[in-house]
Amino acid sequence: MTTTTEPAAIDLERVQAFAQKVSGDGALAANAVLAYLGDRLGLWRALAAVPRATSTELAERTGLAERYLREWLAAQAAAGYLEYDPVTRAFTLPAEYAAVLADDDSPAALAGVFEFIAAAWASSDRLAHAFATGAGIGWHDQDPRLTTAVERNFRPFYTGYLLQEWLPALDGVAERLRAGARVLDVGCGLGTATLLLAEAFPASVFTGVDADAESIRRARGAAARAGLAERVTFREAHAGASDPETTTDPVEGEWDLVCYFDALHDLGDPAGALRQARASLAPGGVVMAVEPFAGDALEENLNPVGLTWYASSALVCVPNSLAQPGAAALGAQAGPERLLATFREAGFTRTRVAATTPFNLVIEARA
Repeated sequence: MTTTTEPAAIDLERVQAFAQKVSGDGALAANAVLAYLGDRLGLWRALAAVPRATSTELAERTGLAERYLREWLAAQAAAGYLEYDPVTRAFTLPAEYAAVLADDDSPAALAGVFEFIAAAWASSDRLAHAFATGAGIGWHDQDPRLTTAVERNFRPFYTGYLLQEWLPALDGVAERLRAGARVLDVGCGLGTATLLLAEAFPASVFTGVDADAESIRRARGAAARAGLAERVTFREAHAGASDPETTTDPVEGEWDLVCYFDALHDLGDPAGALRQARASLAPGGVVMAVEPFAGDALEENLNPVGLTWYASSALVCVPNSLAQPGAAALGAQAGPERLLATFREAGFTRTRVAATTPFNLVIEARA
């Protein structure tokens, strides 16, 4: 005897509502390309410098083609990124919007998001291959725009929280830095956080290490421009590799503070990296890891912040970890319990979440 299952009834209103959501999301995704061009071509900065502008005036100001700018301006007004006056046919970038789109030094800066999206699209064929094979994609194999995009996106977190909230949450660390300490920044990228610390604590010396040679080159240039090259050293090195013959030890020495700024979950062997860090700590030394904010359960992260981190994790963090020995692939939403367990696996006996912000959590660990 056979039975048939009645097909589930379709709620047409729900279909329509979801179709409208996807259509809107698609429009915003397409406009992200235009928003990126606005950043790349200096349009946001040009608009921020004047009270208002028509497409003709913007073309004269930037030297770009008016017909393209006419369509670009209309799209940004439709997206809600610009205000439009139908009487004067002029467009305005409000000062509040300019703080987000036209000023990388603003604590609300987000134009780097669009550069990140451009880099992700450029790597989509390589990502499709990785999804099919399980292969990793190293940082150096990603689109080169990724390096600057990530630095731009994380800089507001570092300038807004590192000295004001994160360091004060660590027991005695700021005082030790003021007195003079040796600090290691593992996965330093372009060195933004390292240099912020060096500027704030002139009695201390700093070393930043990263596996990406181009990032190290740029970090050295930034240190020289800031006049900090005598106290800040950047060098190329891998962290936590399972095969010691394939890497140099990035933590050789004795450190008062070892930092991982949004880098620990990107490593192939984070527990191995933390073991190296623990063995290199000076008496009373501390490891600080800044990680993306997350709850321990998936359902706690089904929100816009979680979407931000899951998307970047799938596009960059997990592929980067899978390309390294160990291939732990913690992901950008590992959550505090899994992260603390990784520290305990590495031999740390005193670990805690010292601070949280809407986008980050800060872990303090002592041997």
